[in-house]
Amino acid sequence: AGRVEYTGTYRGPFTLTITDLREEDSAEYRFTFKTDNFDWGHSFPGTTLSVTDLQVKVTPGTVTEGSWVILTCSTTCTLTEIPNPTYIWYKNGEYLFSDSSPQYQYSVSRGGSDSYSCALRGHDKLSSPEVTVDTSSLSCLRVTYTSRGICSLIPSVDLPCTTIYPTDLQVKVTPDTEAGKRTLTCSTTCTLTDNPTYIWYRNGQSLAWPTFQQHSVWSSETESYSCAVKGHEDLRSPAVCVQGHNCWRVTYTKRRICVLKGSTVDISCSYTHPTSYIEQGSFWFTQKHPVDVRSYPESAGRVEYNRNTENHHTMTITHLTEKDSAEYKFRIITTDEGRFSGLPGVMLTVTDILLEMDPTSVSEGERVTLRCRTQCTVGLNPTYIWYKNGQSLTNPVTSYNSLILDPVSSEDAGNYSCAVEGLERILSPEETLTVRYGPLNTTVSVSPSGGIVEGSSVTLTCSSDANPSVDKYTWYKKNVTSPKASGQSYSITNIISEDRGEYYCEAENIYGRLNSSSVFVDVQSVFPWVPVVGMGAVLTAGALLLTIYCTLKRRSTGGSDATADTLSVHPDPNSDTYTALNMKTRSSEYDTLANVRDLAVTHTGPQIDAEPSDYENLREPPQNLD
Repeated sequence: AGRVEYTGTYRGPFTLTITDLREEDSAEYRFTFKTDNFDWGHSFPGTTLSVTDLQVKVTPGTVTEGSWVILTCSTTCTLTEIPNPTYIWYKNGEYLFSDSSPQYQYSVSRGGSDSYSCALRGHDKLSSPEVTVDTSSLSCLRVTYTSRGICSLIPSVDLPCTTIYPTDLQVKVTPDTEAGKRTLTCSTTCTLTDNPTYIWYRNGQSLAWPTFQQHSVWSSETESYSCAVKGHEDLRSPAVCVQGHNCWRVTYTKRRICVLKGSTVDISCSYTHPTSYIEQGSFWFTQKHPVDVRSYPESAGRVEYNRNTENHHTMTITHLTEKDSAEYKFRIITTDEGRFSGLPGVMLTVTDILLEMDPTSVSEGERVTLRCRTQCTVGLNPTYIWYKNGQSLTNPVTSYNSLILDPVSSEDAGNYSCAVEGLERILSPEETLTVRYGPLNTTVSVSPSGGIVEGSSVTLTCSSDANPSVDKYTWYKKNVTSPKASGQSYSITNIISEDRGEYYCEAENIYGRLNSSSVFVDVQSVFPWVPVVGMGAVLTAGALLLTIYCTLKRRSTGGSDATADTLSVHPDPNSDTYTALNMKTRSSEYDTLANVRDLAVTHTGPQIDAEPSDYENLREPPQNLD
């Protein structure tokens, strides 16, 4: 009640909405409609709805100090509403990391007890029930599913339960009470409850019977045996021979390997065979029918076999591609048509490395999460290295596959990539982070940059770093309130001295505004030397006019030059004495004295009978009339 709603118009589309989904809502839903004939119609087939919840499944390997445990965030059906989900992991209630892979692999340490849960991005509040992994006893991994009212995607039923993972299973061989037989016992140090069912394997193949902890076999058998507890088949015991080492057996160094595309991998194993057989060959294969991987066309030149020691074999594959992902099994060939394949084999997963960025475009101050994603966990506790524009970051190493930039600044914009430490040559493709920010580094340039004279033109250009680009430029003159102009460039034509001053611009976009520093525009006169030249010309003209005036004045008052010259009649040019005493020949200044004497001679007023005695010696000597 209250969870179902119909929406739609007369001719559709019609929508059925169910909220607060529950597992009992899983069903096939069909649309029913009524026609004009009052008949009811049905849509066949209907839509099948599967309501699922998230569960964390724990898959430990053979747990020892430093070994790994795989957690898988799983659902009972494929989520059609989320075709490419992102999984979020929590540890002890705190965010751990997120990835597109549903698996999380971590290294085991003795004595730890941590709780894990998972969710899907977009449904963060609908997390799975917590799973507590207790490693106080590494041979007996204890996983507890915490009681929760809400898990992922649906309100789920409380699931309080504890599961024991026997990680130390072994097959012990003892003499049987029946002659010619031996007893195999699947043993563990864990205390298993609820009468567990056991699964026995012969030469890697499961047996339908027996299902008990003990199994009786003939002492002469040359087969190998291993066991597991039902529900934990991944925790299979190592295989043992009924007759010591006299059996068919392959033991792989690693059962699961995750490597990066483009790298190199070594897959190793040790093996035995009945002593009555002589080994004639061995190889690795992946297909249903055993064919040497070296014969595969796609493996040409990339696969190499190495026998390090007796009964030990290593296969090396270089330049790995995603097509190399497969289960690799080792096969022994001996005399007497002996054939044996080690089952199950080694699961090799070749993964690409990708960088996920969420979001890819942000404003300053926001948060960005970068994730270095692989399909599986590469190695134990991988360390990730981060790069920006091809250069490693100042703090490039992170324990998890996430790098968080918070808060983001404009300097964080760029191209990012990542790598796994130890495999730095294999970089992920770059992802670009775009950061939106207000104007930065606003500056003004002046053209021409040299002297600016009246009547010429000058252009001021404003530049600023901003994202998005500056959409408004405004120009101001210092100490002037109103703006002078708008636009990135401001041109002043036919400039005058009043335009002289300091100018600056304001750059603005939707994220802010910023003023530039001011620049000084100096306006000079057309001829800055004119005042000096003009003053010199005035002084020169004045001096010239004064000279002309004095000359005219002298001539108008002193008579002709001929009258003045009568006082010096025919001096003897050969007489140095008299030449020296002739003041007119020494300086023109004495012309005035001569004129004064002329005035005395030609004056029409009262006659001066005698001349001053001071001038007697200046009289010309008697003339030589010869």
